[in-house]
This record gives sequence, structure tokens and C-alpha cells, in this order.
Amino acid sequence: MKQIAVIGSGTMGNGIAHVFAQNGFKVNLVDISQTALDKALTTIAKNLDRQVKKEAITEQVKRDTLNNISTFTQMKAGVETVDLVVEAATENPEIKLNIFKELDEYCKADAILASNTSSISITKIASVTKRAEKVIGMHFMNPVPVMKLVEVINGYLTSKETTNCIISLCDKLHKTAVPANDYPGFVANRILMPMINEAILSLQNGVAGVNEIDQIMKLGMAHPMGPLQLADFIGLDVCLYIMRVLQDGLGDDKYAPAPLLVNMVTAGHMGAKSGHGFYDWSNGMKDLVVSAQFNK
Repeated sequence: MKQIAVIGSGTMGNGIAHVFAQNGFKVNLVDISQTALDKALTTIAKNLDRQVKKEAITEQVKRDTLNNISTFTQMKAGVETVDLVVEAATENPEIKLNIFKELDEYCKADAILASNTSSISITKIASVTKRAEKVIGMHFMNPVPVMKLVEVINGYLTSKETTNCIISLCDKLHKTAVPANDYPGFVANRILMPMINEAILSLQNGVAGVNEIDQIMKLGMAHPMGPLQLADFIGLDVCLYIMRVLQDGLGDDKYAPAPLLVNMVTAGHMGAKSGHGFYDWSNGMKDLVVSAQFNK
């Protein structure tokens, strides 16, 4: 497996492309927008510069990494020769299913098709292809160049050969692959999202404030980031979507999203990407303060 395609050049897509390219793979980064692709390359270059500054890599590694990435705005041209596709498009079932229909048509018969989805059923995604045994989940964690875990999700028909291939590949990326089966939320989000939702309910019910909730979880549970800050970082709209997947898929009201979360997303407060969430992100990570709506 030498040539990879990554579909989507956003936060996760450019991180996945970065990691593959830095480890010697030729990467075709595919997006419908050349502007988005150019922005992704700029982001990758900045992240590589940070690694150079920390003496984690050399300037030559940076150059080689960037040279390993080619950009495409046409799906067919970007995927027709690759051995593996990792889809990292928007977490929207309709969009992902349409992408996998195209990938099944354009890719080589022996190519593996992987999705970076954090919640959508791999079995459902595989059902729109004629190669269900070669469809698998590769759920990378954000930020991809830093986080070691890849949650490898087996669909109902994913073959053992495909699973073993992806686990071996993760080792070449210096990542730790941990397999899970195809149930709502898989493992990571089935455990993480209810915790975040409970933190939002605690805030909503006046148990404690934003800083207090995050401080208790950081200092008492050794979490590197509090659940409300993490929710902002993930995106409150993504948190809401995953909670609804859990509630629908598991049929249990304990997974019902907090009304405060619903209201914030409806109001357009999505967290870091919108500039407003539980924290004020207008200055990025600098001068991070509790959002004005919680300081009233």
C-alpha cells in the first residue's frame, strides 16, 4: 500500500494527509474547492514548521512531506490509482453515502475504502458499495498529527483481511489501532459524548459554572481538557448530532441531548469554529474566557 487518497481537506482531512505524507506515503488530497485545498496545504506547512521548531523533524522531512501531497478537485482523477481511500468529509450521512457510491465506481477493485466517521454506521456506508468486505472505519482523533489512537471500526461484512491490513497500516503511521464493532457511537463517542452531555446538563441545572466544571474534571480526573472546553473544540453541532445518533440508535432517553446544547446550536454558537460556545474563542486559544452568556 503506497498511494493514498484523502477525501476532504478540513481539519481532520488535512491532519490525516499530513500523517500519511510524513510517513512516506504518496497522498492525493481531494476536495471540491481549490481554495480549501490551498488552505489545507498552508495548515500542514504551519504544523510541520512547529515540528521543526521543536526539533521533532528536520527541514528535509518537512520538504519531503509536502512533496508527497498532490491536490485534486476531481474525485475520479484523485482516487482511480490509489490503494486506500480515507474519507474525511462533513459528518453528514447523505454526503458520505454519495461519496462512497462514487468511490466504489472510480476506485480499483482491490482498493480499501475507509471512513473517518465518528458516528455513522460503517455497515450502512458499505451497503451502497459492491465491496462491503473492503469498507472499514478509521476514526482518527483530533489533532491527528498528535493523537495516537485510531479507532478501527468493523462493519458487519468487513473482512478479517481488511481489518488486519488497516491495523498493520496504523503501525506504519506510528498510531495505535484499537478495533471496535459497528454500534452507535462505536466506543470513543458512546462513552465521551454522554459525559460531555452530562457536563452541559450540570451547567444548565446550576450545579456549577463553566470554569468550575472543567477545573473539577481536569484536576480531579486528570483530564487534559475539561468537557465543556472539549465540546467547544469538537464543535457543539457535532456533539448534538452524535447525541442524536446515540438516542436514535440505542432507543434510550438517557442519551437525549441537553436542551442547552440544542439551544446553543440553534443560535449558531458552535464552539471554537464559530468563535462562541461555552468559551469565547474570538482570540483562538489566547485569552480564553468564559462566554459572555455564562457570565451574566
